[in-house]
Amino acid sequence: EYETYDSAPMEPTQTFDVVSEVGVQDGEPDPAMMQFLRLCKLGGKDAFLLESIFRKEVWGFMGEPVSEANEASVVDAVVESCEKALKEMDDLEESNEDAVVKLEEEEETEDTATTPKSQCAKVRNAERKALSRTLEYMQREKEALDLKEYYQERRLKDLGLDSEWNEDDEHSDVGWGQTRAPGGA
Repeated sequence: EYETYDSAPMEPTQTFDVVSEVGVQDGEPDPAMMQFLRLCKLGGKDAFLLESIFRKEVWGFMGEPVSEANEASVVDAVVESCEKALKEMDDLEESNEDAVVKLEEEEETEDTATTPKSQCAKVRNAERKALSRTLEYMQREKEALDLKEYYQERRLKDLGLDSEWNEDDEHSDVGWGQTRAPGGA
């Protein structure tokens, strides 16, 4: 629903950077992309977050991992996209091997930094590095899914319900019965 995006208005069609910051070598994907994918991949037991009661908060919830199943789905989507893009680049380069040989011949005769073909090759190499690093980062993330803190654990902590309850003097302020006499003020 459109109201879901009041706090973070966005266009119906989204584009994201592959990496979070230019020049960073770790391959971490754009956080906005991950947030958007978590929302897109909500389903199953996580679908309750789409209920109208959470309408104003759901976008914020997507800023952090929701559940292991949701995060695995997001990681798989990014991995699949990176692998597909890299394969398409490889296929294109194989079909253009003649052009590469011709380019190498031109490079011997021209200043390589100024030719459009050499500039395109630099951009293509940068894209390949970004995709490869993102792929490696996401594969590491997939191996560490069980180490992440998900929505349910965060919510229990927020409510103070993340530890076992022990009936002792330390918790004597927790009352399970009535604390006032009926009819009393």
